[in-house]
Amino acid sequence: MAKEKVKNGHHYDASDISVLEGLEPVRRRPGMYIGTTGPEGMHHLIWEIFDNSRDEAMGGFCDDIEVVLLPGNRIRVADNGRGIPVDIHKKTKVSALETVMTTLHAGGKFGGEGYKVSGGLHGVGASVVNALSIFTRAEVHRDGGAYVQEYKQGKRSAAVKKIAASKLNGSIITFQPDTEIFGEIKFDLNTVVNHIRQQAYLVKKLRISIIDAREWDNKKGMNEDDVFYFRELDLELPSTSFYFEGGLISLIKFYNKFQKPVQDKIFYVEKEEGGVGVEIALQYVDDIVDRIIPFANNIYNPEGGTHVTGFKTSLTRTLNTYCKKNEMMKESEGGFTGEDVLEGLTVVISVKLREIQFEGQTKAKLGSMEAQGAVATVFGEAFSAYLEENPDEARAIINKSILALKARKAAKAAKDSVLRKGALEGMMLPGKLADCQSKDPAESELFLVEGDSAGGSAKQGRDRRTQAILPLRGKILNVERARIDKMLASKEVKSLVIAMGTSIGDTFDLTKMRYHKIIIATDADVDGAHIRTLLLTLFYRYFRAVIDAGYIYIAQPPLYKIKKGKEISYAYSDAEKVKIIGKGAEVSDIQEAEGPEPIEGEEENEEVTKKRANKIHIQRYKGLGEMNPEELWETTMDQSRRIIKKVNIDDAEEANKIFDILMGSEVPPRKSFIQSNAKLAEIDI
Repeated sequence: MAKEKVKNGHHYDASDISVLEGLEPVRRRPGMYIGTTGPEGMHHLIWEIFDNSRDEAMGGFCDDIEVVLLPGNRIRVADNGRGIPVDIHKKTKVSALETVMTTLHAGGKFGGEGYKVSGGLHGVGASVVNALSIFTRAEVHRDGGAYVQEYKQGKRSAAVKKIAASKLNGSIITFQPDTEIFGEIKFDLNTVVNHIRQQAYLVKKLRISIIDAREWDNKKGMNEDDVFYFRELDLELPSTSFYFEGGLISLIKFYNKFQKPVQDKIFYVEKEEGGVGVEIALQYVDDIVDRIIPFANNIYNPEGGTHVTGFKTSLTRTLNTYCKKNEMMKESEGGFTGEDVLEGLTVVISVKLREIQFEGQTKAKLGSMEAQGAVATVFGEAFSAYLEENPDEARAIINKSILALKARKAAKAAKDSVLRKGALEGMMLPGKLADCQSKDPAESELFLVEGDSAGGSAKQGRDRRTQAILPLRGKILNVERARIDKMLASKEVKSLVIAMGTSIGDTFDLTKMRYHKIIIATDADVDGAHIRTLLLTLFYRYFRAVIDAGYIYIAQPPLYKIKKGKEISYAYSDAEKVKIIGKGAEVSDIQEAEGPEPIEGEEENEEVTKKRANKIHIQRYKGLGEMNPEELWETTMDQSRRIIKKVNIDDAEEANKIFDILMGSEVPPRKSFIQSNAKLAEIDI
């Protein structure tokens, strides 16, 4: 007879098995359903509700959606679709509305004719949002009536009830995220607008409005629940509306707004293959980076998937075939690789499938295998015809890809000559690098400082065990439009790449990173800001994974050293300076100076000493080189006291656009950006 199993000294039987009912699994493990409980997951709640309305539009049942950010961290999404059914569900014995809002895997996306194509897979969208909200209200207009049900943390407050007669059709979902799940609730308007703008491009002739009503004081006691669309209240509030008839072609023009096109005629195809709807638009521009924007059932897939794989394979094959057929490349050059044909490409890939498989509820990557073959077939046939019918465009694309091929080979040769084995073990580290003693990357820090003066102070003031110093002379190369071969010819960039130890390009290996904190410590002036921007451009374009891993930081040295008698304080802003000085300080008692503090005279009488004690001496730091090693340590390098900011990329597409504008070769977009944002600049006089 087998021995009875014992768990932690107790019998292990059926009573130890937990069964979570209703939406409790969602509250217990929210990350399984929305990816994270941080800002990204919080915004994901909006996408889940919006996607349901958007699916109505994809099916041809809706053409007007409104998203409102309300006071109290509430979100309201209204659409003029068919409205969620409210009749009794045969299996659950309650209203279909209640079933959809309170039951996982319940919805119109599991077969039947509810949705032929939808972004939802698991049918958990509305119920997950409901489970993670402290308050939810569903209002449905259909069948001549208006019906309402409210919920708290996924549980209904009362049964569905009819509140009025109505000639309208559609659904209004209002929800307020639960602080127990998300902590601080703060929706970002730009994030909402950017996401919804994409959706407006993807669904032709769909009107989408966004209203920011968070500052609405509602002194007149108006009730948004009394109107179908919030805009009917006719309030003067910030709003944005999108409506596009051009579809993906309009989206390509938007992404390439600040780029110089290589091909004037944007390629476009829309066709169904094997039950998969395929829509692709692309354009090559004079740039060295690619932009692949993939969607499956209008859900953005940041990690790509099978549709992207099918596209890349077909693109490489098609251009190689055309190039060989027209004898446009020497045999010694071989053929194009995927890296060659992607350079400078902006492409939007959109597929629509009835039965769709994503990898995870956040839908970051498409897993449906039928999409790969469908995209490869549709794109291959249409792009081959495009090249044949547009020889000038084809020649421009081929010439750009040949240039990329030559650059790739030159870059590989340059890279191999620079990044030899042994550099990672310290055998060939740059001579000007003052390395740390620790070999543990988790505790090692690399300070990138501006010039030899700051480098000297930093080297003397640092913790030699864990802090390394790399002085950079002058402004490094702007790598926004530089290939790896030219980039590694720059002594400063080469030193940084070798010091990091990760290698670069196709041999990049994040696990070989020698420091888990790279701290950019530049001066608090225009030149320092420029150097910082050049370094961030380098990391964003060639070491994106280092930023994503959270290894890049920006030092925040103080602006002022304030001495009141023998008491010394540091101020990191003008407001902090005023606070330290005190409101009652007389102007005559304040002595301001730039640069090092003046040497005090050896002889002074009692009266002079007393006056000096009452004086407030303010030293304005223009650069780290003005600090002595002790000051630099206690203000900027001491882990227990310093302030450093971690660099994050919340919106990669927006970041990409800003780098294009600020660091690219086109002057007009940069001029326009400066003029538009001039009022936001902090001017140091």
